Amino acid sequence: MERVFFSLGSLLAAVAVAAGAYAAHGGASFLTEEQASWIAKAARYQMYHALALVAVAGAIIHWPKHLRLLQVAGGLFLAGIFLFCGSLYLLAFSGMHTGYTTPAGGIAFMLGWLIMAAAVWIKRA
Repeated sequence: MERVFFSLGSLLAAVAVAAGAYAAHGGASFLTEEQASWIAKAARYQMYHALALVAVAGAIIHWPKHLRLLQVAGGLFLAGIFLFCGSLYLLAFSGMHTGYTTPAGGIAFMLGWLIMAAAVWIKRA
């Protein structure tokens, strides 16, 4: 599972760099300032959580007894990327508001961090 999280984290980080560069440079003539801001925010949070996936992969190797909780944390980071960042990209490119999708993604991010922090302190035999 650590390979999956490491690979997805690395790929999502590369996409975050591309999205951030597009918002800052390439899309300047196509995007409004507000659209560029949404893309930049999505790219920033995507990068943070892509790196968190890489950290989860390392944690799984270092604390294999906590595999299940670390997998949950990684799954929440992925969900957060798709919900939070994806809804911002969708808003920027289509103007479509997705209701509570963005905050749900933010909650997934927070829960992922909390579970990741707690995972290594819970006693496992």
